[in-house]
Amino acid sequence: MIETATESSGMDMGSTIQKELDPLENARLQFEEAAARLKLDPTFVQIIKEPRRATIVKLPVQMDDGSFRVFTGYRVQHSIIRGPAKGGIRYHPDVNLEEVMALAAWMTWKCAVVGIPFGGGKGGIACDPPKMSKGELERLTRRYTADLIDVFGPESDVPAPDVNTNEQTMAWIMDTYSMHSRHTVTSVVTGKPLALGGSAGRREATGRGVLLVVREGAKRIGLALKGARVVVQGFGNVGSVAADLLAKEGALVVGASDVQGGITKPDGLDVPALIQHVQQKKTVVGFPGGTPIDGKKILELPCDILIPAALENQITHSNAGRIHARIIAEGANGPTTHQADKILNKAGVLVIPDILANSGGVTVSYFEWVQDRQGLFWREEEVNQRLEHIMVDSFHDVARMADEHKVSFRVAAFMLAIKRVVDAMTLRGVYA
Repeated sequence: MIETATESSGMDMGSTIQKELDPLENARLQFEEAAARLKLDPTFVQIIKEPRRATIVKLPVQMDDGSFRVFTGYRVQHSIIRGPAKGGIRYHPDVNLEEVMALAAWMTWKCAVVGIPFGGGKGGIACDPPKMSKGELERLTRRYTADLIDVFGPESDVPAPDVNTNEQTMAWIMDTYSMHSRHTVTSVVTGKPLALGGSAGRREATGRGVLLVVREGAKRIGLALKGARVVVQGFGNVGSVAADLLAKEGALVVGASDVQGGITKPDGLDVPALIQHVQQKKTVVGFPGGTPIDGKKILELPCDILIPAALENQITHSNAGRIHARIIAEGANGPTTHQADKILNKAGVLVIPDILANSGGVTVSYFEWVQDRQGLFWREEEVNQRLEHIMVDSFHDVARMADEHKVSFRVAAFMLAIKRVVDAMTLRGVYA
């Protein structure tokens, strides 16, 4: 009897943890908490809560050895109420429909919170890029694009890079789409190489956006950036750019990590040297200017500002209580679970949510889309000025919502985004 009860308890605990780590469940809880405070028409809430379209494609691809493998690809359009669906494509072994649905929903709210005229979309392929050749990745990408040719389009669904995809991936998508269209369509994707219609400042945009909201958040809580201790989990494009820009503001980057491990230095890492090391070694591990640390412990280092810029579910109920940061700026999508949010809010941590903190990337993607469509390109200085204007205004829009309703920044950001989507739907009406 006791053994059965213990076993049942263990199963319940496992189920609870699994539920906490479900990105779709977290997206649902975040949405429902914010929507409830807005007291909206339940019918409209139900319409905007669900994705409008989810596509699964099976992709036979010939490998370099002549054999064929069948990969599974996904594309989800969560909303097109405020404009074309917008969102990245990730290549990762763990990609699944539920994750892509959650990420597509977050893209809807991300675009709405910064006021750009896009809806939300997301895509992915379950594959392991480090184990594939460039030729195999190209054939996979082109097959995925060809199978979704009726979904993608400058006025319907505009992909971008995400985990394990890059400028080259976007170039293949643009070329494949253009070949089917019989003319060059640069605006079908963003995050392209500059030579193919990419935007100046796009690569640094997400990290720059993180810097801008951290700067405004520091002002809000009375924290001086000069001398502030920063920890970055995920020293990839977003994390490294944010670290570099914060170091230039006088902050001390005291910890950094990637999938292979972490390093720390209490008086501040030499960020330019670390970036150079990562370019050569593809990891922060082995950097001579820091002390090794378990990558899982990087989040718990004493610091003022924590930037989780890796994957989802990094801050959970199990470690949230051991985080010492005063500000958490989410460079990644969904790094903090709904349960962890409650712990951090109770502790007085200012969590700048992903839909605001990492929206610099989609904002400059919007700039790229605009430039492609008008055939006129801006200098990087102008791109950065426009980005700063949007990020700073959006931060204060969320801050006003948080103060007015006495809610956390995450709830406030969702409230603002949901209201903007519902307002657009109210004006358009529901076609039936």
